[in-house]
Amino acid sequence: MGIGGGIALIVIGAILSFGVSDAVEGVNLTVIGYICMGAGVIALILAIVLNSQRNHTSHTAVVEQRTTPNAPPAQAAPAAPPAAPVQQTYQQQPPPAAPPAV
Repeated sequence: MGIGGGIALIVIGAILSFGVSDAVEGVNLTVIGYICMGAGVIALILAIVLNSQRNHTSHTAVVEQRTTPNAPPAQAAPAAPPAAPVQQTYQQQPPPAAPPAV
């Protein structure tokens, strides 16, 4: 839910408790508003606690390196022979003829 959800529940609960004057038969909107505000406060506290725990963690990277004793050194691969140069020829095209005048 997060911090935004907790704040949204608090706002909705406050609106239901203090801002709504309508009455619905069998439903007390003031009590529902207080319940929403309480749930919003709990969600807000949990989100803050979880975020603070996340900020205090540390991450370490473990790099494993294997070495074999008395291993011969790696030999470099032979170089490939150079490729022959590519020659390109361009032929210039004559400009297109102008369309006949009408």
